Amino acid sequence: MDAILFWVLAAAAVTASVLVVGQRNPMYSVLLLILSFGALSGLYTMLGAPFVAVIQIIIYAGAIMVLFLFVVMLLNAQEEERPTGRLARMVGGAGPRHFGAVLAAVLALQLFWALRTLSVAEKMPSSSAPSTTVKEIGVKLFREYAFAFEATSVLILVAMVGAIILAKKESQ
Repeated sequence: MDAILFWVLAAAAVTASVLVVGQRNPMYSVLLLILSFGALSGLYTMLGAPFVAVIQIIIYAGAIMVLFLFVVMLLNAQEEERPTGRLARMVGGAGPRHFGAVLAAVLALQLFWALRTLSVAEKMPSSSAPSTTVKEIGVKLFREYAFAFEATSVLILVAMVGAIILAKKESQ
C-alpha cells in the first residue's frame, strides 16, 4: 500500500511540476504548483518527516503561493504570446518553451552524472546525525539563521511592493 501511495504522489508531483512550465496561462501554473507542493508534502510524510510536510504546506502552498497568486492577479497577466524577434531566431524559431526543454535535459544529464560519481560511502547516511525536533529547528532558525530569515522576509516584501508599483504604472 505504501509503495502504491508513493508512486501516486511521485507521479503527481512530477506531472504537476512539468505542467507548471508548460502552461500558457499563469493562473494555471500557480495552481499546478500548489498541487506539486501538496504531493511533495505527502512524500515528506511518508519519509517520516511530518514537520517538514506541514512547513511545506504552511509556507509554500500557503504563504508563497498566495503571494504568487496576488502578483499574477495584480499584474493581470494574460496568456503567453508566441515570441517573435531575436530570441525566436536564436533557438531556431522554437521559442522559449523548447529552449527551456533543452535546458531541462541538460540539467537532468548533470544530475545523472553527479549521482553516478558519488561513492557508496557518501550515499549512506551517517549514524551520528543529530535528532532534529521542532524545538531544535526553531532554536537554530531564530538564533543562527535569524539574519537570513529576516532578509528573506524583506526580499519578499520588496518584490511585492515592486509588483504593485509596476502594475500601477501600466494602468495609468
